[in-house]
Parts: sequence; structure tokens; C-alpha cells
Amino acid sequence: MTTWVPDVLGDGYEQTTIDLGEDPDGEGQVEATLVRYQPAESDSTGRAVIYVHGFTDYFFQQHLAEHFAADGFAFYALDLRKCGRSLREGHTPHFVTDLAFYDEELNRALALVREATEGSVVLIAHSTGGLILPLWLDRLNRREGGTAGLGIDGVILNSPWFDLQGPSAVRSVGTAAIDVIGRVKSKTAVPGQGLDTYGLSLSKDHHGEWDYNLEWKPLSGFPITFGWIRAIRHGHAKLHRGLDIGIPSLILRSKVTHFSRKYSSKIDVADAVLDVRQIARWAGCLGDRTTIVPIEGARHDVFLSREEARTRAFDEVDEWLDWLYRSAHIERESGKDHSEIGTIS
Repeated sequence: MTTWVPDVLGDGYEQTTIDLGEDPDGEGQVEATLVRYQPAESDSTGRAVIYVHGFTDYFFQQHLAEHFAADGFAFYALDLRKCGRSLREGHTPHFVTDLAFYDEELNRALALVREATEGSVVLIAHSTGGLILPLWLDRLNRREGGTAGLGIDGVILNSPWFDLQGPSAVRSVGTAAIDVIGRVKSKTAVPGQGLDTYGLSLSKDHHGEWDYNLEWKPLSGFPITFGWIRAIRHGHAKLHRGLDIGIPSLILRSKVTHFSRKYSSKIDVADAVLDVRQIARWAGCLGDRTTIVPIEGARHDVFLSREEARTRAFDEVDEWLDWLYRSAHIERESGKDHSEIGTIS
């Protein structure tokens, strides 16, 4: 039986721990944390959402949970191993040497949600989570019945990290160096980090409107290690060769990128972390039907943008979900019944 306890977000929020055993990267016992939002009143559709965060991040976006709950979805969010609620003493924050290690908590979270709701699932991921999820879905889709057969209807990617920033020549040379150093000095920090402009844009105590735990999401970010960025680059390479995730995807991103070492108001209306042109370039590598929508005035986390851009993003999500389930209804009416849903073992 799954045990749920009150979560740090307060009324309506609960969490359960997913024990993952011994860390394959040698940092002791690891676990993930699944959070659920259960408002006192909701009109359930029998469907659920699972949200996965990015790097230097965890789930705190209550307005996101409340939006989906108002649309009739049971809302769940996963703090991955060594991230947010799952970070323990002795852990290097967010450190993994293989993104496939996350398959275990993703599989377990999906199974728990499917068991609890007995309905299908839409996945949402931000930034690094937007790379982790498609790689996992591609592996799932190779199983009999594919991702749709496991009760996954679609995926929404919020500014997914599809490539390393910078010119092509620098990325090529840099990746070769990362591959060598990452094998022998996996926990050594990559030099030249500590930029706080995006954090200053978000934080309620500075230029933003969001209140969150700065120990779990520091303004300047956690140090990026060579072993972790090596795993990211291996993930990028797999994506660039082409995936087949087996389900439709919606990709939301800002219209523009603005990199700066000093905060200015331009940071508030642009992606200050990723190059949005790279998101557009590699979106077609997911396979299946992909819808990509640039949002004017959006930040890197589109759902943490200022109100006008945030509202536009939610409107796009609702419109896409209407299309997704209208299409599913048409398929059922035409005889393509996917009611026999499989499970992950």
C-alpha cells in the first residue's frame, strides 16, 4: 500500500517516497518523491498528469497543478533522485552519469498513478526533464503495445533542452572534451558557472513573483559536473539521431533568447537559459505528431512567465488537449479501440 503524507506545499498536497535502493553512481541510498494535488472538490475526467522538472529545479508550481485540476485531471509531480524533496546528505545535486537511470522512478511513478486513477496519463516536462522524458518514452515505445498501450496519451514539453548552447564548432570540440573528462572526473565541476540572472527574474524577493525553496533551487544554480553534462550530451546525440516516442507532443517555448551576465528587464520576457532556435531545430526528432508553439514574452519556464504570456501558454495547452482527446474519440469511433491498456513491470 502506498503511504501519502502532507507535502511542504500545504493544503491539498501530499507526497510519497519511491525507494530506489543503492545509487548506481555510488552515492548511497537514493529515492524519488511523487507529489499529488487533491483539492477538496474536483470534476474528474479519469485522466491524470505527471510533471517532471528540470535542472536546479523541483515541483513548486501550484498554479500549474490547480489549472489541470480545474480541467478535471488528477495532478502528480515527480522530484527525481537527488533533486528537490529527494535530495539527501551526501548527494551531489542532480548528479547522474546516465539519463536512463531515471527510467526506474519514471516507471514506478507511472505505475502508481495508473493504479490510483485507473485512467490514462498526459506527461509534462520542463528543460532537462524535456530531454529525459522523450528518451524514456522512446525506450518504452519499443515494447509491445508501445507508449500508447501503457496508457500515455501525449506529452507537453516546456522549453525542452534539445542541444547545448553555443556555436556548432564550439559544441563539437566541447563535447569531445566533456566525454573524456566526464569519464575520469565525473564529479568535477565545469568551470565558468554561477549565473544568477534567470533566478533573479523568477524570485519573488528580487524581480519575479515566485516563492520557492532556494536550497532546492538556488538563484545561481547547482554546479554542473562533467559526468552529468556527459550524460546530457549522450542524450542529445540519441535525440538528434531520431526518436519514436509513439504519442503526440506539444512543445512550448519563448519566441526569443536573451543571454546576459547581468539582470535587465529583457530577461523577464525571453529564454535566458536555452537557445530557442535549437528547440525549433530538433523538435522533429521526437517522431509522431509534434506541435510547436512560440509564446511571445515567455521565460525559460513558460509557466513561470509573466501573466499575459502565462495565460497564452495555458490557452495553448487547453486547445491542444481538446484536439488530443477529440482525435482519440474519433479513433475509437472508427474502431481503433485502445481500451486494453498494458502496465509496466
